[in-house]
Amino acid sequence: MIVYGIPNCNTVKKVRAWLTANDLGYEFHDFKKQGITAEKLGEWFAVFGWEKVLNKKGTTWKKLSPEQQEQVKDETTAIAVLLENPSAIKRPVVEKDGKAVLISFDEEQYRDLLNS
Repeated sequence: MIVYGIPNCNTVKKVRAWLTANDLGYEFHDFKKQGITAEKLGEWFAVFGWEKVLNKKGTTWKKLSPEQQEQVKDETTAIAVLLENPSAIKRPVVEKDGKAVLISFDEEQYRDLLNS
């Protein structure tokens, strides 16, 4: 299992604590330090939809100029913005067996999907 995120994000901290408390091993991928690829974003878009992967409620999105925000209209433009601004990715994204299965944190979803 791989948890993608940034270490100082509160939601990522909750997920990591929950996984540890439930004895679920994982690898952590800090996409600010280790990067993220357009291909990986495309995989996540296929599972969750680009609108959900792009975090419009976060500080990074709000700091973008109105012109930059208005340019995001589809998967291609969303990928371009997220590659330049990885902190605008909704986090964490959890992959299990090489497939994205969870985004953000909902304890019930985590229990259902990961404890089975």
